[in-house]
Amino acid sequence: MTTRQNFLLYGANGYTGGLIARKATEGGLRPVLAGRSQAVARLGAELGLEYRIFNLEDRAALDRALEEVVAVLHCAGPFVRTSGLMVAACLRTGTHYLDITGEVAVFEAAMARHEQAQRAGVMLMPGVGCDVVPTDCLAAYLAAQLPEADSLVLALQILNVVSRGTALTIVEGPYEGGLVRRDGILTPVPAGYKTRSFDFGAGAEEATTIPWGDLNTAFWQTGIPNIEAYLVLPPAARFLLFAGQWLGGVLRSEPVRNLQKQFIASGPPGPTEAERRAGVCRFWGEVTKEGRSVQARLRTVEGYTLTALTALLIAQKVLSGQFQPGFRTPAQVYGADLILEVEGSLREDL
Repeated sequence: MTTRQNFLLYGANGYTGGLIARKATEGGLRPVLAGRSQAVARLGAELGLEYRIFNLEDRAALDRALEEVVAVLHCAGPFVRTSGLMVAACLRTGTHYLDITGEVAVFEAAMARHEQAQRAGVMLMPGVGCDVVPTDCLAAYLAAQLPEADSLVLALQILNVVSRGTALTIVEGPYEGGLVRRDGILTPVPAGYKTRSFDFGAGAEEATTIPWGDLNTAFWQTGIPNIEAYLVLPPAARFLLFAGQWLGGVLRSEPVRNLQKQFIASGPPGPTEAERRAGVCRFWGEVTKEGRSVQARLRTVEGYTLTALTALLIAQKVLSGQFQPGFRTPAQVYGADLILEVEGSLREDL
């Protein structure tokens, strides 16, 4: 029997998966690349890495690949369509599961398998990238300073171009409106439910509520029952968000979605290296309880670069034996200072 020592990078043919593969080799890691297209073979040849080509529907091939490794870093979205097959395979084969999603439905599904994962000795940790490592760490940091807090607000300003994969995930997302957590329950709200101003460090910026993964992860690791997440949006995106309240049926129709997908496919795969170097992410958080509040903010490198760095950092920790079976969040297992292990991260108390 082969001793498991490595991790599988599935979706290496995508923009973010390819970036992670290159960052991995730069750091001396040699993941096994995998995906459904021949682009994986080309990337494997370029980087001198082993590779496997198979679809997630090929159960036998998927199980064989997972049985060779300690963990999988799943990077093939939209995750609401792909994560279920990969999680099920990880539970069958005793393989730890990591992914880079920010989709609430994916976190919900993984949370529902918490006890099954514990019995299997498998850690399920979705969201090991820019979604949701920095905000999960910020939530843990704030909650530790006001343990009795009953409300949490998180806000994000992500200054970069999105990849095709991210754009397709947004188009194919299952939620027509928004979500917040009220009294511990995920509660549907209209798209663009609230708008608030936040100072991320360069003056006030308006941000709008979004169904971000922290509605699951922050609740799971802090127990805070009321959570809202906000994102700074360009004017055009904010207009579409509000228009969805009246035109949701049209915007979600199959013909319109197909037009959106064609437009996305015609664009660049993602930000260039120069755009990534120039980009930055900023985060703001607050916990409150009966008039008392604690605030902090966080600045990191650009989002896709951050995703590659945090995903590989957590993969290395899992390979070294640092994991907890069951559904887990990054800060729950590795602490609020995990994000500070990534060069370029700065946390500031307000």
